[in-house]
Amino acid sequence: MLNLHQVKDEICDIGRRLYNRGFAAANDGNISYRLDDNRVVCTPTQICKGFMKPEDLCIVDMDGNQIAGTRKRTSEIFLHLTIMKERPEVRSVLHCHPPYATAFGVAREAIPQCVLPEVDIYMGDVPIAKYAIPGGQEFADTVLPFIHKSDVIVLANHGTVSLGPTVEKAYWLTELLDAYCRILLISHDLGKTSYFNKDEAEALLQLKTKWGINDPRLQAENCELCANDMFRDSWKETGVGHRAFDPPRFRRGDKDEKPCGCASNSILANNVEVGKDPQTEALVKAIADRVVEMLTKK
Repeated sequence: MLNLHQVKDEICDIGRRLYNRGFAAANDGNISYRLDDNRVVCTPTQICKGFMKPEDLCIVDMDGNQIAGTRKRTSEIFLHLTIMKERPEVRSVLHCHPPYATAFGVAREAIPQCVLPEVDIYMGDVPIAKYAIPGGQEFADTVLPFIHKSDVIVLANHGTVSLGPTVEKAYWLTELLDAYCRILLISHDLGKTSYFNKDEAEALLQLKTKWGINDPRLQAENCELCANDMFRDSWKETGVGHRAFDPPRFRRGDKDEKPCGCASNSILANNVEVGKDPQTEALVKAIADRVVEMLTKK
């Protein structure tokens, strides 16, 4: 286990990396590490993460009371403590605003799966938590529906939070997620995002099992492998859906791969089956009738 001096040095190092990567502008973001059952080292409020010194850091108890440090602790400490209480094995929590991942949270766009093998193996389905004003317990509680199924969470209209056994491993998830979201947006601009087929998606799940990496899809019955099935029940409350990216839709155990999703396949967008929406069907029929009418007159 790291001693206090080592922990503070690591937090300052990661803070510099956050700032240099553009994940924490100005005084954005906060980092924590749990020393023992009742002491957590955390970053202070109103400080640039790229220029912190070990003496700037604070220590709080598990109720958020500051017990050491000359600067005031971060106002978002309850997010960190809520996660640590819910998952005692987690030692570090990192919150920041990586721009590409945060853009998905602002757009409320479900982050596609089945695109890059490293992402599917080490992250899996990434949820988007509902928005709440930062700083209080209500904000901290927004991650509770997800933290037993994912180690990285997008916070709607805010940023991301990642967790791990060390500060560096929590940071890795943030870096991996933002790089992935950037690749997705570039591929979308190029006009196409190609997904794994069913056999390829199943093979990655088997590899995760072999390596002892948990994936909620392994416990779910009849789940859609690449369609963000794990957190879809939360979409109605959060406003998340598929608007920019239509993933393929095939289930575990299917013998034949189903075609990629689109409006004609009734992809769920904001929990509405687009292909069965009466207004949409009426509009499509009206347009078709008008085209037929114009062709007939020629």
